[in-house]
Amino acid sequence: MMSETTRAVLLGVFTLASGIWVGGYVAIAAVASAGTATLDPAARVAFFRALGRRYLWIGGVALAVAFGTGAALLSDRSWDGTATAAVIVAAALVVALAVGVGQARRMTRLRRAALAAPQDRRLADQVERGARAAVLLRAAIGLLTLALIALGALLAT
Repeated sequence: MMSETTRAVLLGVFTLASGIWVGGYVAIAAVASAGTATLDPAARVAFFRALGRRYLWIGGVALAVAFGTGAALLSDRSWDGTATAAVIVAAALVVALAVGVGQARRMTRLRRAALAAPQDRRLADQVERGARAAVLLRAAIGLLTLALIALGALLAT
């Protein structure tokens, strides 16, 4: 059984890391909307590539810290269906994020190719399909994040 001080420190770090993850995710949505509305296609590709690389470190580290502290907090309680569900949702979130990173890299290459060959309708169609898939993937990541927050709240009570 961990001490109250250890639990409080872990909970504080967990809360901060979770806040950075969720806040960053929401901020990225706002930035994506503004960037899409104001940047020309070439600038948009460069901007989102740079943003994604920087945010991967910030959001990725925050999520890893949240998972680590969450696991430590879970280890100090009895295991039940809610704990199992939280672990499954966390694993699904990691998988969705890995797919998202791969998809973002593919979209960067595809958008660059489409910019280099603006008359190629096949590339333009692929960019459109990829963009729709990216929206669905971001929505799934958001829903998994919300589910994990709800499960965390249940586990904290």
